[in-house]
Amino acid sequence: MDENINMETVSCADCETHHKFESEIIKGLKDNPKHLLSKYFYDQKGDVLFQQIMNMPEYYLTGCEMEIFSRKSDELAKAIQAFDAPFDLVELGAGDATKSSHLLQYLVDQNTDFTYMPIDISGNIISVLQERLSKEIPDLGLVGLNGEYFEMLDKANSISARRKVILFLGGNIGNMEVGEAHDFCNELRKKLNSGDMLLIGFDLKKDPDTILSAYNDEAGITAAFNLNLLERINHELDANFDIGKFKHYQTYDPLSGACRSYVISLEEQKVVVGNELIDFKENEAIYMEISQKYALEETDAMALKNGFQPLKKISDSKEWFIDAIWKVI
Repeated sequence: MDENINMETVSCADCETHHKFESEIIKGLKDNPKHLLSKYFYDQKGDVLFQQIMNMPEYYLTGCEMEIFSRKSDELAKAIQAFDAPFDLVELGAGDATKSSHLLQYLVDQNTDFTYMPIDISGNIISVLQERLSKEIPDLGLVGLNGEYFEMLDKANSISARRKVILFLGGNIGNMEVGEAHDFCNELRKKLNSGDMLLIGFDLKKDPDTILSAYNDEAGITAAFNLNLLERINHELDANFDIGKFKHYQTYDPLSGACRSYVISLEEQKVVVGNELIDFKENEAIYMEISQKYALEETDAMALKNGFQPLKKISDSKEWFIDAIWKVI
């Protein structure tokens, strides 16, 4: 009986996830202008493509933050006050944890009393991550959480009342409009307690050509990553996107720091998604994602406005990227 209940619960959860995916996709495609949510890039194929993006020579973000974590784990550990008391290290959007693994290994080597709680919307990523880290860092205490950030953060708080140190790496805060980023930090603050900490990555404003190349690579991997969402919609929502009739398009505004990606319809066409018929004009855009870049003073302002005290900024040698450490006031 218990096994049947568990199976039904899982089935209901899968149905709810599918329904939310369908409703948000259709809503976005019927809005004017059309848009899709970047969180849905990450199915199994999307995960693989994003790993390829992070290894591209043009995609400097990974190398910059990897330098910080591989060379400055001791500085990061001291900044998050890792040795003061037991804590939970909660990573939002953990991915493959390639960068954070350096900090995890350092903390384990120092016999630090902590539990790693990676959160990711991709169940596939969480499964792969748990299997890999159990082999690479066998002494690591790990609780994987599959779902939306704030829902899983609530779950993490229910599992443990220890001090929380949140990791939000990779410039993921840049995948939000500036106003949304402030709202996110404000909501995150509400989930935390005084003394909790946030280690958050910011990609900084720099040479516009360097930024644009990172999101418009010659090999076309970023284009394939964006277009894969249309393929996912085909597979999961019984849609009939003809991928060859759409192209990836990238822009960067050095004044605002907004780097935006679009998918452009190459002709007038109709696409069926589930039971909906979506009309596209020739050259009509689907807004896919923003990758916002920040000035240093803008990161401090964001912290202070949303209930955090900025403590330290740790940068790579080129000073292209920072991991900022904020403490909950």
